[in-house]
Amino acid sequence: MTETPDTRRKTPLLKGSLRSVVRWFLIGVVALWSLAALILVAARWIDPPTTAVHMERRFEAWIHHTPYHKRYEFVPLSQISPDLQHSVIAAEDARFYQHHGFDWHQIQIAAEGDMEGGRIRGASTITQQLVKNLFFGTGRSILRKGAEFTLVPVAELVLGKRRILELYLNVVEWGPGVYGAESACHYYYRTSARNIDRQEAAQLAAILPLPLKRRPDHMNHYSALILDRMRQMGW
Repeated sequence: MTETPDTRRKTPLLKGSLRSVVRWFLIGVVALWSLAALILVAARWIDPPTTAVHMERRFEAWIHHTPYHKRYEFVPLSQISPDLQHSVIAAEDARFYQHHGFDWHQIQIAAEGDMEGGRIRGASTITQQLVKNLFFGTGRSILRKGAEFTLVPVAELVLGKRRILELYLNVVEWGPGVYGAESACHYYYRTSARNIDRQEAAQLAAILPLPLKRRPDHMNHYSALILDRMRQMGW
């Protein structure tokens, strides 16, 4: 089949259009990544007024025409009980102070469990969860994981462990419309994050994987395991 002059003219135009689309897509990706990195830099000094998870929950309530009351109060790490800090670390990321954003040991364990068809244990670190909360919400996709993978080292570099923990404890979802340690302590125990006791702290940490389906007063077995782990870690 011979090419007509019109066909020869259209082929370069199509290739040029495709290259233009790809170029602008890459520019958009780089611009969004740069914005996220700048937000992380700013978060070293500025407390985030909201997160992707907060906005996602508000949007879901609007879509389903359900009431939504946001409870979110940011407090300094010094006003969060050490027992609550240690409970969350023991429950969520026991090697938090040893790794640099990724716990490769836990990732290997999770991968082996996946290949063996066993129950998959989460391997996300507190830093990874913070990045996910701030920028990506609760959805899962390969693209999100890829973006998260590139932003976690930025968070570790510009924020440091203390600020990462402070941000995470203040923005993480702890119940329906309940975000952060201070709001969670008031919501479940009518006390402040500074005054929560050791048992209550472990119960709060125990609901973090599924905060919309669990309640602290139903988590006695798991909270006991968290307390044992804390003792093993010297807390």
